[in-house]
Amino acid sequence: MIEQKRITPSKILWLDLETTGLNPAKDRILEAAAIVTDWDFNELGRFEGGVGHDLAAIQLLLDGSEFYNQYPENKQALLKLVQESPPEEMVQAKFVEFINKFFAADQPALLAGNSIHFDRGCIKQWWPEVDKRLHYRMLDVSAWKVVMIAKYGIEYEKVETHRALDDIRESIEELQFYLQRFQL
Repeated sequence: MIEQKRITPSKILWLDLETTGLNPAKDRILEAAAIVTDWDFNELGRFEGGVGHDLAAIQLLLDGSEFYNQYPENKQALLKLVQESPPEEMVQAKFVEFINKFFAADQPALLAGNSIHFDRGCIKQWWPEVDKRLHYRMLDVSAWKVVMIAKYGIEYEKVETHRALDDIRESIEELQFYLQRFQL
């Protein structure tokens, strides 16, 4: 575990995972994408990849998912991705390399995204080497959404493609949308 220094991170690690469901203890990561930005939301780097698993096991998990039964095109695309992707250990190692490229060894990465606590739970469960590189604080755009709707009646209209890289870009745009409301 990296010692957590009390410094403001200079970069943000935006992340989205597509998984077989919403239980980090049993559901598996199928697709991972990340974008590193500065605080002006300029893209500094990007990671995207599928995660290879035993297809029969993943098929069972997806077949039992109410969400994927409502979105069969996403289900089929992810099954194909799982078949064509490297094993999970290799994807985890490549993702750690990606983080190390943009964040110094003593600089934990600030994780950001929509409902990022769920993604962090999956990382803790399945990708412990990635978890070791992450800051204890997270930037959850969903929390901004709750405040903006409840306090100001402002809502960001999402497209929600439910693919990792698209969802990250949408999270960045959503936070920019909220921040523009506070520009002086």
